Amino acid sequence: MRTKNYHKRKVNVITLGCSKNIVDSEQLMGELAHLGFEVKHESEENQQEIVVINTCGFIESAKKESIETILQFAAAKEKNKISKLYVTGCLSERYKEDLQKEIPEVDAFFGTKDLPKIIQHLKADYQKELTGERMITTPQHYAYLKISEGCDRPCSFCAIPLMRGRHLSVPMEKLVEQAKMLVDKGVKELLLIAQDLTYYGLDIYKARKLAELLEKLSDVKGVEWIKLHYLFPSGFPEDVLYAMRDHSKICKYIDIPIQHIHNEVLKNMKRGITKEKTTELIFKIRDLIPHVALRTSIMVGFPNETEEQFQELLNWLKEIRFDRLGVFTYSHEENTSAYSMKDNVTQKVKKQRADKVMHQQQKISYDLNQKKIGKTFKTIIDKKEGQYWIGRTEHDSPDIDNEILIKRSNINLKAGNFYEVKITDAEEFDLHGEIIKE
Repeated sequence: MRTKNYHKRKVNVITLGCSKNIVDSEQLMGELAHLGFEVKHESEENQQEIVVINTCGFIESAKKESIETILQFAAAKEKNKISKLYVTGCLSERYKEDLQKEIPEVDAFFGTKDLPKIIQHLKADYQKELTGERMITTPQHYAYLKISEGCDRPCSFCAIPLMRGRHLSVPMEKLVEQAKMLVDKGVKELLLIAQDLTYYGLDIYKARKLAELLEKLSDVKGVEWIKLHYLFPSGFPEDVLYAMRDHSKICKYIDIPIQHIHNEVLKNMKRGITKEKTTELIFKIRDLIPHVALRTSIMVGFPNETEEQFQELLNWLKEIRFDRLGVFTYSHEENTSAYSMKDNVTQKVKKQRADKVMHQQQKISYDLNQKKIGKTFKTIIDKKEGQYWIGRTEHDSPDIDNEILIKRSNINLKAGNFYEVKITDAEEFDLHGEIIKE
């Protein structure tokens, strides 16, 4: 009698780009694992039969990285190191026809909403009831929770609506259900993400409902921290600030991308806000939540940005003193409304301006961190690395913000647990601390 030789098909998922892509990859991986596939995330082994690359197409550097990664695995397929190669995500959504012509080694290209098609292509039965099933790729104690897809904002430089479509909120009950599923997997910290969190609810509830969602998520047993990423400054719902002030689980942390501050540049960017209103909002946030940490993103080198306009931005940033700041140079993206403008700021000048912003921010961050020495913070431990345990406060998100380094000697901590940590020293972007209470 013959016995059936059962062989699990192996899939390696590669994720490029932002945290929203991470969630998409995790959902794909979770469903494939449930359907009997052996799934790895960014495995360096050459034993995977199938590779799925989840691409980014946001700006030129991201597109370049995505194409280089596709070509790398296309070469691996030519050498029979893998049998199938699939590409999905933003780059594939935006440039599918061009990619099919240029890289024929790829077996199939999929868009940002084609999860069922990918699974069907892998000859598996797509099960709609599994939607939301995820295989977490982050450390077990934190996870990203995507509360909406797409964007209705008209920003002239941004290609995201071309790739992700119109704004679509996830119903509250589904998000609460997802939060409970994540808690069951060991998650204690939810990082809320979307193209614009403040827009949540306008499409399905006809009103901004982020504050109500935050309250419902705060009621989920096992959730200890909730962090907010990407809150658009225009039309900012003030009730979110009151929810943050009144609920201890909602971290005193706001990621609010300003992009620029000169009114003419803001108008050309179609940001729907002015310097005066932006400044008023920042002061209001800090007045209602005195110890809030504010992160922002800045864009330099937008078409026609003059030295005077840039200097106004630089001076404003020096006055406002954001806790965290990231800077991008303008990328001239076809099919955006800014594409009709001449990309007339040279790459050299763009880089010089970005360097000036970060050099100034480095000094600001150092000064702000120095003021933390001697203070004690509730800290979550993410991992151990070399001679240190690595942790974060409620004012820091993983991978992009401050880390607290705690010497491992004679200290046995556990990743995912919270500890009281006293800051003993500080650098520009890192803190040093010691456990005062286990």
